[in-house]
Amino acid sequence: MTAAYLLSRRGYPVTVLEADPRHLGGLARTVSHGGYLSDIGPHRFFSKSAAVTRLWHEILGADFIRCLRKTRIYYRGKFFDYPLRAGNVVRQIGSVEAVAYFLSFLKARVLPVDHPSNFEEWVSNAFGQRLYAIFFKAYTEKVWGIPATEVSADWAAQRIKNLSLWSAVKNAFLPGSGEAIKTLIPAFSYPRQGAGMMWTRFGAEIESRGGKIEMDRRVVRLRHLHESEWEIVSRTSRGDETVHRANSVISSIPMRDLVASLEPTPPSAVVTAANGLRYRDHLTVGLVVVERDRFDDHWIYIHDPNVKVARIQNVAAWSPDMIPEAGKNCYVLEYFCFEGDDLWASDDATLVKLATRELCRLGLASEVDITEGFVTRQRKAYPVYTNGYADKVDSVRRFVEARCPGLFLIGRNGMHKYNNQDHSMMTAMLTVENIVTGEPRYDVWKVNQDAQYHEVRTTL
Repeated sequence: MTAAYLLSRRGYPVTVLEADPRHLGGLARTVSHGGYLSDIGPHRFFSKSAAVTRLWHEILGADFIRCLRKTRIYYRGKFFDYPLRAGNVVRQIGSVEAVAYFLSFLKARVLPVDHPSNFEEWVSNAFGQRLYAIFFKAYTEKVWGIPATEVSADWAAQRIKNLSLWSAVKNAFLPGSGEAIKTLIPAFSYPRQGAGMMWTRFGAEIESRGGKIEMDRRVVRLRHLHESEWEIVSRTSRGDETVHRANSVISSIPMRDLVASLEPTPPSAVVTAANGLRYRDHLTVGLVVVERDRFDDHWIYIHDPNVKVARIQNVAAWSPDMIPEAGKNCYVLEYFCFEGDDLWASDDATLVKLATRELCRLGLASEVDITEGFVTRQRKAYPVYTNGYADKVDSVRRFVEARCPGLFLIGRNGMHKYNNQDHSMMTAMLTVENIVTGEPRYDVWKVNQDAQYHEVRTTL
């Protein structure tokens, strides 16, 4: 959507093929149930890229609101402020335990694991084994569905880059000191009617410039005809197919699916590499509740291994405009799963009962206050960083760059890279520059977590 908007603004004819029949924005879409709006996952609007921030405000203007972040971690029946607050942590775990955690950290500094290869080793080196067990292990294994020892160290290096025990403690005692670390920022912007409001606005702007947006169009074949000429076949949920022609194809399709759709078929080594990539699926259960002001967090991380829910969003805390009835609220419980497992295969009624039971068990609602529930499923929400994933991604990347002129990979799933929204948008912005100039001026693969991006000094 970002690429289509920027290209249409420069006069290029564009067509967006969106697999979803109703919503734009993919994982960043906002869904509606009886007027209750909710996002698939929390989407803070904060970026170190001035170009991305300018684009956000260009599109949304006064429909951006400012949120003072409140998030906590639930562990062993207690809530820990996040970002950490020294007094809160000590009160919750006790001074003796606090000393034990600090000694565990010192041990990790003196006797670290050399060349950490997985998530557990990397985080234990950075925080110590005890803090790793509280603040990382249970949640990480809920998210990925595999032991933390099977998650690549790249995940930790990317998601919690620049965050250490020293920086967390410094933030606890001296909030706002030093360079902003993205995971600790105290405030962010947010669209008044959910993250999807931005993509709806993008869509209207694209169409106003003559661009086309075709919904319920899943790409099933991508045929390379000649040089940079491509034929794209899309299929609706009813089975109808349409053929499109293009000189440039910008793909955010999951990398595994993209390789499977390519014609001619790529070499067997590339196909094998793509088939080896894994994804984590995701579903949310929205519960409409009578508001009792039990908590005012934007979201809560659930580190309790005795419940399946991993994160809970408080919709009204993001924007009251997303709640249509006075005295009501919507809590969104997030569950991570694999397509076809027991959780994914459960019917909606069963999932609503599960979410109701777990929300009440955590003390965040009473069953009599829950009036209704709804379920949203998201396939391939997260590219999994299993050990060895990087070689597989590199194999696909090298093939596309060498053999597929005019095909550009962007975004989280398109690059099999766990990018945030702003990082994904930046890959699109730099790709547009490469298309417009006809030169590979920017390497989009260098756009990474908390990177100081190449600033695009053109007419973005």
